[in-house]
Amino acid sequence: MCLACEEADMYYKWQLIQQIARGEMPDGHSEDDLRALGLPLPGEIEVVEEPDGTKVVRQKAPPAKKSTADFACDSPTE
Repeated sequence: MCLACEEADMYYKWQLIQQIARGEMPDGHSEDDLRALGLPLPGEIEVVEEPDGTKVVRQKAPPAKKSTADFACDSPTE
């Protein structure tokens, strides 16, 4: 890929990342398309403003999984 094409590809992906960070699904793309491009899905990243004013795209921490049931022993009692 030539340098100009590589730069255009990176710019296109950056535009998609900006839309995704705002929580929007890019028009004309499915979840599979985004995964194939190596991009996250909406809700997986966010734009955070640093104290110095710069904006950074960060991956959100996955939600903590809560146990829906307490442990129960299923072995037969004799």
